[in-house]
Amino acid sequence: MKKKWLLLLSILLLLIIILCVVFAFVIKDDKEKTVIKKESRENIDEKKLQIIDLTSNSRPYAVMINNINTVWGYQAGLQDAYIVYEIMVEGGYTRLMALFKDKELSRIGTVRSSRHYFLDYAKENDAVYVHFGWSPQAQTDMTKLDVDNINFMTYQGYTRDYSLGLATEHTVFTTTQDISNGIDKYNYKKTSEGTLLNYSIDEIDLQNNVDNIVANQITINYSNNHTTTFTYDNINKVYKRSQNNQAHIDYVTKNQYTAKNIIVYQVNCYTIDNKGRINIDNIGSQEGYYITDGYAVPIIATKDSRTSKTIYKTKDGKEIKVNDGNTFIEIAPLGKELTIN
Repeated sequence: MKKKWLLLLSILLLLIIILCVVFAFVIKDDKEKTVIKKESRENIDEKKLQIIDLTSNSRPYAVMINNINTVWGYQAGLQDAYIVYEIMVEGGYTRLMALFKDKELSRIGTVRSSRHYFLDYAKENDAVYVHFGWSPQAQTDMTKLDVDNINFMTYQGYTRDYSLGLATEHTVFTTTQDISNGIDKYNYKKTSEGTLLNYSIDEIDLQNNVDNIVANQITINYSNNHTTTFTYDNINKVYKRSQNNQAHIDYVTKNQYTAKNIIVYQVNCYTIDNKGRINIDNIGSQEGYYITDGYAVPIIATKDSRTSKTIYKTKDGKEIKVNDGNTFIEIAPLGKELTIN
């Protein structure tokens, strides 16, 4: 009888040991699975946005870029901007404002003077505004709107490239390091929170929207002097940018500029002085389109004040998300041709 009890006790102890070993392996396996899941999640997160680092709080720069016909083919740096605004100026030409963040660029330009309504868009992005001179209206509004700005008329943060054979006013280029040095000089804040646009890591497919339209080519007429066109490249899923039927080319890379996202809407534009300078009615709501990956959907662009962010919503009231990539925001004159087909 004693031997039987000893045998049973031994078996029981053996079972307990086996259960403990199994339990230890289960716990270890669960921990390993948790680690794998965590690593997998981190790998997904590492696949995060390429166009902008959402964990970075560095402040963006907004640089005024010359876009008169004379300088086409000599512009540089636009492809590295995460947002580019295009708005009409006097003479029926357009000017561009390119936003850069967490980039190191050795050539940006050509840099030109400020127009007052561009300040609204520098403010909505909390960007340091970089320009070479200003219109009288922009000079007044710079103070009125409290715009942190770097003016190359008073700060030597640029070089001139006379080798291009262009008139002097078209030869100014800068670098991100020059701009950073200017921010240090004027003791501007270097951090900023949030972004203007809501980005999606997962590809947005607008063809699932009930009110979508095919958007293989977008033609935006600014004036008799200037038309901007975007043509869809369905292989690379970007839009190739042209101006007056000429490919818009970067001077350094020799590549045609492209856009992943296009936001386009029209505003009332009118002349305000004898130099032909204009103003735009950009406060309030305007109808437009968000365009990506070969489709467009109608949107409403709403800006409550000159310093507030423009909010872009679909017709059902939902704020839009944009694809991971650069965005051209085209603010064109009301009444001019805008075709999407």
